[in-house]
Amino acid sequence: MDTIFSVKPLLAILTALAGAVLVMLSGRKPNIRESWSFIAAVTMFGIIASMITTVAPAPLGEGKTIVCQLFRLLPGVSITLRVDAFSMIFAVVASFLWILAVFYSAGYMRGLNEHAQTRFNACFALSLFGAIGVAFSDNLFTLYLFYEIVSVCTYPLVAHHQDEEGYEGAKKYIVYLTTTAKGLVLPAMILIYVLTGTLDFADNIRTGIFSDGIVDAHGALVTMLYIFCLLGFAKNGIMPFHNWLPGAMVAPTPVSALLHAVAVVKVGVFCTTRVMLYVFGTDLMHGLNLGIPTAYFVSFTILVASIIALTKDNLKARLAYSTVSQLSYIILGVALLTPSGIQGGLVHIANHAFAKITLFFCAGAIYVATHKKTISEMSGLGRTMPFTFAAFAIASLSMIGAPPVAGFVTKWKLLVGTMEMESHYIGILLVLLASTLLNVAYFAPVTYRAFFGKRPEGEVYAGIKEAPLTMVVPLMIAAIISVVIGIYPDFMMNFVKAVTG
Repeated sequence: MDTIFSVKPLLAILTALAGAVLVMLSGRKPNIRESWSFIAAVTMFGIIASMITTVAPAPLGEGKTIVCQLFRLLPGVSITLRVDAFSMIFAVVASFLWILAVFYSAGYMRGLNEHAQTRFNACFALSLFGAIGVAFSDNLFTLYLFYEIVSVCTYPLVAHHQDEEGYEGAKKYIVYLTTTAKGLVLPAMILIYVLTGTLDFADNIRTGIFSDGIVDAHGALVTMLYIFCLLGFAKNGIMPFHNWLPGAMVAPTPVSALLHAVAVVKVGVFCTTRVMLYVFGTDLMHGLNLGIPTAYFVSFTILVASIIALTKDNLKARLAYSTVSQLSYIILGVALLTPSGIQGGLVHIANHAFAKITLFFCAGAIYVATHKKTISEMSGLGRTMPFTFAAFAIASLSMIGAPPVAGFVTKWKLLVGTMEMESHYIGILLVLLASTLLNVAYFAPVTYRAFFGKRPEGEVYAGIKEAPLTMVVPLMIAAIISVVIGIYPDFMMNFVKAVTG
């Protein structure tokens, strides 16, 4: 592996930290405060984008890995940043979406005259500080530190309304995430270090960090450690540790978008898949037969969460359970342990992010324009808010996996990856088919009702119009990008294919 040293990864995460500080210092001047958020977001994206030509595989770039070691605590234990192809899948998407979220949040928070906007913007920036730190972690220790930072910094966002419902949702959020991390991931990390003498990620996804001798002597213990890591990163939304996610819907819609598309849940699945591939490795997972059981385990989440979504009339609640389901596609793809399956899982980190942030942006725009939260109240609204509901329709198609939107690439790769399996492919194919039908069942009625539904008797939509442009423009951009990366998926697929070799 060709490795070079650079401070760019450090500068990228410090940009978000500096942005949070500047936001707090200029809290009494809203325009300046939000300008600092925008400048920080653009600067972070610019720094990350400048590393593409170094990290991306040919023909886009040089295919190198960037490393920046900050502290060495013990042999094999350090705080080190690393930018490789896997990192860039998450970092490019998260940093770009932060730019859209800054504009959208300004329109939403001002439109509803929300309180504590300074704290909101500062915590938003700190969440990105943690999320990009996770993306750039070189080892399990650094990953764990930044994972916990994300949990702490997003707690005030979930509790933003400071009412009983907000505090209850935030309490559930922090208890679930910190308990699982400290109760499962932390002891697993210690035992991994005792067994291997290192917490550094492997250089490729096949080898992992466990030697054959360790696996032969401690196979049952290694399997237990794998299970601890799978369940311990509870931000990944796997049942039964998913309940924090619907509970966090009490937060303002920009926070929901952050939770479900950018920082929190993507941190969860990124950590899970990073550990699956770069700590345990595909050879070990094959040898201990961990792949198929994992695939069926997360298939339960995919199907059950989709069924629950069908029962929800509240739009954000339906989207929340959709997220629980969709996240498990990512883990399912990696658990298939086939090249196309892994590629389908990893590219869904990006595909889901753009589609889901569009859906939550639309939910927020609908609320700001109409103060309606339930799907049953939205009949005919598509004719009054055509841009918002057109974007919702596009993002829904991506979630379903219909061409030409980005989610089609995910479903196609997962189906091909399933056919590459030596056994059990019929069961996984049925899961993918059933989940797709369920996606149609809970997304299609929203769009149909909005454009073709009959307005409730006595309901007058006069005066209702699209939300402010600061909200509509970001949601349209995100929806259009979902189409673009569905038609031209090669940019992100270059990074994904570099991971699988």
